Amino acid sequence: MTNNWVDIKNANVILVMGGNPAEAHPVGFKWAVEAKTRNNAYMMVVDPRFNRTAAVADFYSPIRAGADSAFLLGVARYLLSHDKIQHEYVKAYTNAPLIVREDYSFEDGLFSGYDADTRSYDRSSWAYELGADGYALRDDSLQHPRCVFNLLKQHVERYTPEMVSSICGTPQKDFLHVCEKLAATCVPDKTTTILYALGWTQHVGGSQMIRASAIVQLLLGNIGMPGGGINALRGHSNVQGFTDLGVLTTMLPGYLTLPHENQQSLGDYLAQRTPKPLVDKQVNYWGNTPRFMVSFLKGMWGDKATAENEWGYHWLPKWDVSYDVMAFIEQMTQGKANGYLVQGFNLIAAAASSGKVREGLAKLKYLVVIDPLQTETSSFWQNHGEFNDVDPATIQTTVFRLPSSCFAEESGSIANSARWLQWHSAGQTPPHEAWHDGKILGTLLMKLRELYASEGGVCPEPLMNLDWHYHDPRDPHPEEVAKQLNGYALADLVDDQGNLIARKGELLPSFAHLRDDGSTSSLCWIYTGQWTQAGNMMARRDNTDTGLGNTPGWGFAWPANRRLLYNRASADPAGKPWDPKRQFLHWDGAKWSGADVPDYPPTAAPGSGVSPFIMLQDGVGHLFALGALNDGPFPEHYEPQESPIDANPLHSGSGKSPVARIFEGDKPSFGSRDEFPFVATTYSITEMFRHWTKHARLNAIAQPEQFVEISEKLAAAKGIVSGDEVKVSSKRGFIRGKAVVTKRVMTLQVAGQEVEQVGIPCHWGFEGTTRKGFLANTLSPRIGDANTHTPEYKAFLVNVEKV
Repeated sequence: MTNNWVDIKNANVILVMGGNPAEAHPVGFKWAVEAKTRNNAYMMVVDPRFNRTAAVADFYSPIRAGADSAFLLGVARYLLSHDKIQHEYVKAYTNAPLIVREDYSFEDGLFSGYDADTRSYDRSSWAYELGADGYALRDDSLQHPRCVFNLLKQHVERYTPEMVSSICGTPQKDFLHVCEKLAATCVPDKTTTILYALGWTQHVGGSQMIRASAIVQLLLGNIGMPGGGINALRGHSNVQGFTDLGVLTTMLPGYLTLPHENQQSLGDYLAQRTPKPLVDKQVNYWGNTPRFMVSFLKGMWGDKATAENEWGYHWLPKWDVSYDVMAFIEQMTQGKANGYLVQGFNLIAAAASSGKVREGLAKLKYLVVIDPLQTETSSFWQNHGEFNDVDPATIQTTVFRLPSSCFAEESGSIANSARWLQWHSAGQTPPHEAWHDGKILGTLLMKLRELYASEGGVCPEPLMNLDWHYHDPRDPHPEEVAKQLNGYALADLVDDQGNLIARKGELLPSFAHLRDDGSTSSLCWIYTGQWTQAGNMMARRDNTDTGLGNTPGWGFAWPANRRLLYNRASADPAGKPWDPKRQFLHWDGAKWSGADVPDYPPTAAPGSGVSPFIMLQDGVGHLFALGALNDGPFPEHYEPQESPIDANPLHSGSGKSPVARIFEGDKPSFGSRDEFPFVATTYSITEMFRHWTKHARLNAIAQPEQFVEISEKLAAAKGIVSGDEVKVSSKRGFIRGKAVVTKRVMTLQVAGQEVEQVGIPCHWGFEGTTRKGFLANTLSPRIGDANTHTPEYKAFLVNVEKV
């Protein structure tokens, strides 16, 4: 979230796409309801189904699953062609005036630099034209043909209302209504907030859907504004913490990147990963990467990390290819993996193409499952009849189950969608043989150290040198880990004037104090400030409102306890709030003051030239994304890998993403519209929390078994009535469930033909208290977003038959 849950109440318009918060986030959704009741906000839902959020919205429009980029780029075209943009904001706070290199181009679905053999881009042309001073050239009149503003106008020109309607299946009048309501917030005293969830991220083009929404909000001047922003609604609290702490395979905590194999020295890494400013006077906060990285290395290896050994940099793994879930399953199926440790993750129920996951798991030597529940992953080797029809004798894998505690049985913090770190205490001790996760991992580490000490082994340094000085190395307390994440002063620290700011051994109050000389440690720089000498900031529960529902005394929000990212953009270049009724920050003549921690150097006066987007090299919001994404500097609509139409009307050729994540062995598993004519999309329901609450009896009573939603027209054509058992099949396999014939799913007109969509909740399986059932992800294809590698769960082809 750029903003936070409470801030939603400040919006004038709420657009919900790619999510269903009334169903999936019923507690947080209260703030959207409050915006409607107290602020007379207008709520719109654009979704393949008329869902629970749509039921309380002011307006609903259908859309074909997988076509969201086309819809949003059509909105951008509408705003530009109808002059419904906030001009002063766009010129001052976006890269609209900056000039792009002459060798950048886009034609017939391909950006410049494409290599068909490697299915990848050389992104060097996706950059600014630089002057002799090394800074980007600009044209504040926005007349230069290669300024970002004109390139964007040219790029979105194809997304006419007629084209959007044809691609999306959205009635043209509905699309225009959404455009008009959004356009009304291009003025300084109105804002739109956009809410999305897995309905955007779980697409082969998910990153570009989110990019397209960012373009819309930047054109409207809604980023950095109370009641504005782009707000990702996480599936559960620690999805945010998952990415914050670098659990993705090529990431380190604090969104630092794991070194690549061509970064063999710390100097190489820092030279390649530390950006240089592209516009004069900009903060370019990632220029502090050396401070963040060296402090992280000191947090990892403590006294063993020295200047002489490059702070232990060589003990970090250097990646050659990504080892994400999709890639590792591929290695499993090829017999290239010995073992797999699964912690708090039901791999067989959550990863794409469950059949291939089972095949891969069966070829391992060992599988370790750390979970409080009996999961399908832990019992994949058992025969559960048609739901998991295997012969255990043919499976070589030894499975170790290590029962762990659940969140209510352990103390610690959660990092919610709003970036709030909130501390909670254990409600009870884990039952029976269950251990806390920290105890399980600590015990494993100490056992491995004992083996290295007694038997030796390859590359012992990363484990043996790890700074693991906890009261009980086998059972670290969460409080100890939180402090290590925060970081310490390892020597007396003084500021530029020689004033003491932290004594040796003290917890650091801010990441601004991190150094690259080995005198500070922090395992996660964005979390610095969560636990200081003053105590546990995450445990604070002061709900004093400093304005517009902002409560900085409640918990801790990264970074720096800031509740609204880019909040300096809530004021104009002179330091005056765009909207006096939404006064969040203002220049008081000496510093930036207001309801929040300024996302800006506090004493940098208006007119100093420093722009609000301080993390970026140019200090401005990106309409043109430079070389940040693997699939283009502008979003583009590509058809899903399994498309219900025979051609993408925007391109020749396949019209599909030229750089989507595809493994050669998975190509035969993609289905065609001739055999599988209907579009399937998966989703969650309130009564079932992912694959967990199916173990609870009351939840099982409320939603006992798999069901499938289909339109009345499709049901009539297939002779299906509600309650019938249906078989839903894809190229990867099939599931069965009860039919729910409903008006919530509509027959759409797409590219001159009728398209039917099928809604499939994804909660049941062959474990739990509910009736035994199939795994919904049996149906989904193994193809991923070019940037995140997230699989396509939301738009793939199936057939539906009455059983």
